[in-house]
Amino acid sequence: MVLFLLAISINFFYFYVMKKLSIIAFLGLSAIAFSQETKNVPEGREKDKTLLVKTDHAELDAKKKAGEEKAKLPKPYDPKANAEADINKVIAKAKKEGKNIIIQAGGNWCIWCLRFNNFVQSTPELKETVDKNYVYYHLNYSPDNKNEKVFSKYVNIKEELGYPFFIVLDKNGKMIHVLKDSSVLEEGKGYSKEKVKEFFTQWAPKS
Repeated sequence: MVLFLLAISINFFYFYVMKKLSIIAFLGLSAIAFSQETKNVPEGREKDKTLLVKTDHAELDAKKKAGEEKAKLPKPYDPKANAEADINKVIAKAKKEGKNIIIQAGGNWCIWCLRFNNFVQSTPELKETVDKNYVYYHLNYSPDNKNEKVFSKYVNIKEELGYPFFIVLDKNGKMIHVLKDSSVLEEGKGYSKEKVKEFFTQWAPKS
């Protein structure tokens, strides 16, 4: 009887120990798996986060530089101007001087519009070509004054247009050309002197 009880006790102890060891082993493996998971996942997320931060910083830096550049550039557009009356005066002047007319559409909000104006005014060769052949007018387009009535005379106002774009008139005010995609004149972050001069020369009055 004693031996029987002893055997039962030994078996019970064996199963108890094995159960404990199984639980410990399971917990150990779970801890390792969890550790591996927490080690791997955040690393990838951290990389993504770093890339996002770098991108955000680059975009903010680019916007800051553009803002600083825009602040320094001359502002040739007047949102309060009576564009229709102004263009009538421009046509009268062009007719008297025998020149064509360039209407540069855009606004002071448009950095490429400001860049083009500054580029022409600060490049003697281009400025000379413009002054000799054209009467120049900056036609404003902005939220506070879209000048839709004036624009509708030359372009489809429902059409998506990129700014600046250029409307060329003869001395009598007749439209002879519209350059809707001024990106063809661009070079890097500015404009090409050769391409702009070619554009001005092409639509100058024919002698």
